Amino acid sequence: MTMLQLDQAGSMARPFPPSPLRPTHAKGPVPLAVPPRLGRAWLDILSKLDFAFQPIVNIHTGYCGGYEALLRNTTEAGFASIGDFFDCCHAQGVLPAIEGVLLAKAARKFATMPGAAKLRLFLNADNRALGALPVLQALKTCLAEEGLSETAVTFEVSERHPFPLTLDPTQIIRELKRDAFKIAIDDFGIGFSGLQLLYLAEPEYLKIDRFFIAGIATDAKKKLFLANMVNVAHVLGIEVIAEGVETEQEFFSCKDIGCDLVQGYMIQHPTQETAQLRTHYPDIEKLSRRERRQKGSDQKIIFEQIERLEPLAATSDMRTVFARFRDAKNHNFLPVVDNAGEPMGLIRERDLKEFTYSTYGKEIICNKNFGYKITHFIARCPIADVHTPAEKILEIFSANASSEGVIIVENLKYVGFLGAHALLKVINEKNLAFARDQNPLTKLPGNSVIHGLVTEALADADSAYSFAYFDFDNFKPFNDKYGFRQGDRAILLFAEILTREAQSHGFAVGHVGGDDFFACFKGMDGDAVGALVRAISLQFRYEVESFYDAPDRAAGFIEAHDREGNIRRFPLLTVSAAQLDLPSAHGPSTVEEISWLIAELKKGAKANPDKICQATLITACDSRPI
Repeated sequence: MTMLQLDQAGSMARPFPPSPLRPTHAKGPVPLAVPPRLGRAWLDILSKLDFAFQPIVNIHTGYCGGYEALLRNTTEAGFASIGDFFDCCHAQGVLPAIEGVLLAKAARKFATMPGAAKLRLFLNADNRALGALPVLQALKTCLAEEGLSETAVTFEVSERHPFPLTLDPTQIIRELKRDAFKIAIDDFGIGFSGLQLLYLAEPEYLKIDRFFIAGIATDAKKKLFLANMVNVAHVLGIEVIAEGVETEQEFFSCKDIGCDLVQGYMIQHPTQETAQLRTHYPDIEKLSRRERRQKGSDQKIIFEQIERLEPLAATSDMRTVFARFRDAKNHNFLPVVDNAGEPMGLIRERDLKEFTYSTYGKEIICNKNFGYKITHFIARCPIADVHTPAEKILEIFSANASSEGVIIVENLKYVGFLGAHALLKVINEKNLAFARDQNPLTKLPGNSVIHGLVTEALADADSAYSFAYFDFDNFKPFNDKYGFRQGDRAILLFAEILTREAQSHGFAVGHVGGDDFFACFKGMDGDAVGALVRAISLQFRYEVESFYDAPDRAAGFIEAHDREGNIRRFPLLTVSAAQLDLPSAHGPSTVEEISWLIAELKKGAKANPDKICQATLITACDSRPI
């Protein structure tokens, strides 16, 4: 129960000193309207309350899509907890009035942030007051005064408190959406009717509860649950926010599964100081870029196939809608975006036929007195970030039978549209590009991927890298004596060993061609890379001996012609490895310089007894054996 007991009139059992509620505002102190029935006691409580904000960022780029407003100082106001405060408000019958004041207060503080009009404010509204008129009236008035649109606000609806039995939750949510507010289902997965609410509410966002995020990297059951939640959400055109992300392991698990946005201590703790908030979190972008570099990105191919349909603004009147359809004769649907450029869905020509083919239908729908808005006709459409793998986008599209395609976004902003034909072209182009670069024997990535790995490593001065170049020793004599088929087997053996180690230790590999291979290590100590390179070389030397006849294996050499045609002895197959380490904060270099340095190191490796040579970028001329 509350520490302070209120009577029905709103007065305190012991008096509070008067404290007018005048929150700090960008345009100067502005009195916040408080319903008279609340009285001085509630006014004093409200004056003590404040809001902290926590960023919600794009999981691919680190750009902030919005901030969640979180109530603070309830203990200072005399309550045991935030829940205790709202329970007391509800018990005293003042919850709608209090909620209206608080939401407006949060919006006013949000408005002081630079670029607030292009950001999104996530507000937690108590379900017990969400359908009450004072709540929306206070918020709408505040938004108008601050020059913000309703499209900038997302209401977080949670199952933690039930809706009043006298109200229809879906009707409340529909009314909010018709007013252009957006909806997020908060704490998804903790209640018993979450799927029903998800189905009926048609929210724009789904916030996955921290319970499913904590320890997900090592919990296969949680991964399965989250993957299915994300798949269902994406089919319905809903973006997924992972709440409470605190570690890199949780971040990468959420990204692998397909979450669109992340929120949690790993990004930033909630703060009451708005100056500490940022619109871009570079550390998140670096993490995501590292992941894309390891797994590859389809972004370029997707950008080439996107149909850049000019979207309609959510504020467009219906005459503008009909005019756009008249001018865009080749399209029977158009995307709709809000003031921040975020997609709201599609408006389809077929959904307007009831009016267009009626004698007076078009005039009725265009007459503002009848209250028809573009928001009445918006249809949901699957949405995918441009960094999403092409196969995942196709899966999202295929699961929604009624969809015209997929809306593509970047940093939550509308970029374009991918229809069925364009999606098939994306998949086809990706397969062709991979087939062109793939080595036909080992199926490993070829020179294009290798060039890209080196280029991105050189551009990333914040991380340490190591490059390893592997080259067989005495391969031609072996090939000449045992034939090309056995030579191909030796190449496949090394490819298998290299791939197996890459999967175990998380580095990238490529096949330059013939008996030359490449590996790129990120974030590993140079000596640790050296030990791994040595282990790979020794494993190949051990396993390839079985490819020789018993006499040759026992002798430890073969006799074959050298390049001048003379018969001479050649040792059994080994691998020379040139290792070039790039420390963090390395200076600028070119791919050509790196190729030259590796070629020099390869000469040193051939001359060393253990066939391995290592150097760093800044002292490449002082190469030394490992």
